[in-house]
Amino acid sequence: MKQQLRLAGLAVALIVAAHAAAAQEKIKIGVIVTLSGPAAVLGQQARDGFALAVRDLGGKMAGRDVELVVVDDELKPDAAVTKVKGLLERDKVDFVVGPIFSNILQAIHKPVVDSKTFLVSPNAGPSSYAGKSCSPFFYVTSYQNDQVHEILGKVAQDRGYKRVYILVPNYQAGKDSAAGFKLDYKGEVVEETYIPLSTLDFQVELSKIASLKPDAVFTFMPGGMGVGLVKQYKQAGLADQIPVLSAFTVDESTLPAQQDAAVGMFGGANWAPNLDNPQNKKFVASYEAAYNGVPGTYAMQGYDAAILIDSAAKAVKGDLSNKEAVAAALKKADFTSLRGGFKFNTNGYPIQDFYLTKVAKRPDGKFQTEIVEKVFDNYGDRYAKDCMGN
Repeated sequence: MKQQLRLAGLAVALIVAAHAAAAQEKIKIGVIVTLSGPAAVLGQQARDGFALAVRDLGGKMAGRDVELVVVDDELKPDAAVTKVKGLLERDKVDFVVGPIFSNILQAIHKPVVDSKTFLVSPNAGPSSYAGKSCSPFFYVTSYQNDQVHEILGKVAQDRGYKRVYILVPNYQAGKDSAAGFKLDYKGEVVEETYIPLSTLDFQVELSKIASLKPDAVFTFMPGGMGVGLVKQYKQAGLADQIPVLSAFTVDESTLPAQQDAAVGMFGGANWAPNLDNPQNKKFVASYEAAYNGVPGTYAMQGYDAAILIDSAAKAVKGDLSNKEAVAAALKKADFTSLRGGFKFNTNGYPIQDFYLTKVAKRPDGKFQTEIVEKVFDNYGDRYAKDCMGN
């Protein structure tokens, strides 16, 4: 009997020791975002927002130290696959956070979810994983890509703009943006211009706009293209005549370069720096103090991605071995989002509010987007109905 009791005691001690060891192991998180080239500012914002959240958590999640392994996807799908496999096989990360661009997500999604590792996207939200191809290992803290363009179509319709000029780049995301805009807009599209990706001279298009005199212009012109378009639009004297409804064209990543030329231009978003809630005010102040810049949606969504992971780790008391329990905890989204109301749809994409924003110059001379009005309330994407396996 004594021998049995000693053995039982030893077994309990070993179990306790094993749990203690697990508690001491670090939670490893791989962050894969674009950190080189013209789009690097987007990846930097997402990375910095995520790191700020980890700092605010004291460097721990559920009592376990957090280790971040940050890699640059170089905006190259092949490079991204190689690097994400390194995160999975060499670094043995518990979560992968990223990327910024949907073509990179489409490259890394399969290797990550096939390895039964959780993938949390702080920006890219293509339709490809929102419907039938949804996965319990994939979560998005931004939006389904179409929704931002839908905001501007709804605004154009609600404001009674009868004639709109559409100007977008000639690639899949550009075509998707025009389609998203036209979902709610029922007026006349006077011209739909598709220009080569990386166009920097818009004189031909601006002449067309000036001659056609539409009620508004809808454009999706990311990065350097947006900087060029906005500056030339202002120089052509059109900014005071024809309003611009834009997606991913005027935001905190491009405003430092666009500056006064962007003031008054409209955008669509799920958040803005001036959103009035206590957690957001604290975040914006902390981000500006840490990184000397105004945070954009990329930073906010990166911050929320970290707080989401922390909420799941706490729910399973730091034990990440039960994947089903972790998935259930992630799906629950039991955390306070910087944007306020946030919950996951059946497909792991958010149900949230969307806003029309407008560029403003602050008293301190910095530029930011500010909320004009709420356009969609608790809005889930239209692909979720096809998601059966999440």
